[in-house]
Amino acid sequence: MNNQNARKNTMALIAICMATLMFSLEISSVPVILPTLEEVLGANLKDMQWIMNIYTIGCTTVLMAAGTLADRYGRKRILLITLVLFGIASLFCGLAQNTSLLIISRFFQGVSGGAMLICQISALSSQFQEGKARSKAFGIWGIILGLGLGFGPIIGSGIVGLLSWKWVFLIHAPIAALAAFLVYGNVTESKDPEAKSLDVFGIITLSLAVFGLTYFITQGGDLGFGSSTAIAILMAAVLSFIIFIWVEKKNKYPMFDFSVFKIRQFSGAIFGSVGMNFSFWPFIIYLPIYFQGCLGYDVMTAGLSLLAYTLPTLIIPPLAERLSHRYRPGIIIPLGLFTIGLGFLVMRYGSLVQNPGWQSMLPGSILAGIGLGLTNTPVTNTTTAAVSSNRAGMASGIDMSARLITLAINIALMGFILVEGIVAYLKTAMPAGVLQNLSLHALAEKIASGSFSNLKHNFSQLAATDPSGTMVHAALLQGFDWVMLYGGIGVWVLALASFITFGKGKGVSGK
Repeated sequence: MNNQNARKNTMALIAICMATLMFSLEISSVPVILPTLEEVLGANLKDMQWIMNIYTIGCTTVLMAAGTLADRYGRKRILLITLVLFGIASLFCGLAQNTSLLIISRFFQGVSGGAMLICQISALSSQFQEGKARSKAFGIWGIILGLGLGFGPIIGSGIVGLLSWKWVFLIHAPIAALAAFLVYGNVTESKDPEAKSLDVFGIITLSLAVFGLTYFITQGGDLGFGSSTAIAILMAAVLSFIIFIWVEKKNKYPMFDFSVFKIRQFSGAIFGSVGMNFSFWPFIIYLPIYFQGCLGYDVMTAGLSLLAYTLPTLIIPPLAERLSHRYRPGIIIPLGLFTIGLGFLVMRYGSLVQNPGWQSMLPGSILAGIGLGLTNTPVTNTTTAAVSSNRAGMASGIDMSARLITLAINIALMGFILVEGIVAYLKTAMPAGVLQNLSLHALAEKIASGSFSNLKHNFSQLAATDPSGTMVHAALLQGFDWVMLYGGIGVWVLALASFITFGKGKGVSGK
């Protein structure tokens, strides 16, 4: 019987790890194919931002609800449903013939993926209850999650090189089917008889606030940031967030208990959550564009170049854990954020040398990855340890929500800054007569996508003004210069905020 239980637990762990691998790959493998989508589907920069952002927004929408649904209706049942939905959504993504269908499919992929992530954690907690087995299971699960994030770029570029971009999505359909089969036969069903009611109004108002702000940043240039439409969207987003706070304060069982922010350890760690996703993860969306657009790399070389950025995030966490125990999280988390910022500024320097390449970007990429590795595990452990055990799930949900919301907003912000940097360069480099006849923002967005095919055909004035493409290339470099400066300085500000918030206390009680 023991052998049979051990076998079922092993197969359950394999199934759950397959699910987490799919989730993490859809974050890190897709960025490397975005320039390919620009060529194949005619995607522009805004489309590429939404292809990534809508997945994140979908995850955020269900993040807090999924745990409640799993507790009430059964963790195994909800995990099975999310696996099936994730496979179907991935199938639609791979079969999409235009960016609109791909973006819609990515939203449902994000919704099912976010719910799937929470159900994985719940199922693991129920399946492995003994201390040693539980630690081992969560350790393996964390390694697989890290492998998906770390090796996603090279896996994505390899799939594109061997097959096509479609298989970056299609490959998840058979994996999801196999994982569902293994979950059905091996994961033990469990429920929480005291499961709380679903916070529907909280979910709706928070989702509307995030979507509205992201839409304002992404589409504001076309609408006109001062236009009545853009202002109305921004005000609706702000109003949704105010209502969300009011709803959470009035709700007997809120998904966000704002009183935890009074705990210094918790708030200091949340600054770490925000800082990691302020620059490191949003920039992974744009790095492939830099490697392919600025350096002229093909998709495979770009994927290999990204490994220097992602691999340190796998190697450093064990060291970060030891350092955190020795020097306390209030030192290590701000140090990790500071290292991310330093990495961005070193990358910026590497992009400004006379002949930039992966070698000049290598030191900064490694530093940023080390910073992420130093920050991630201490943040997760500190947010849950700072509160009582019965509030750990809620604390973890706030942590994940802070990460995903920051990621969604900063994908949009980095795209905006990239375009504005290009526009600023073109205004100074182009003759005034040519500028009058150009749609400058449209040209800047085309340049920001990283693919210069048909650029001079669509903007014929460029043929005479910039026959060699030198100006276009320099404009893209300036755009990335602005983005890296923003990423570096911004995360340094958050590092300082985290350090001050933690204070000098060594405990987790916030006293």
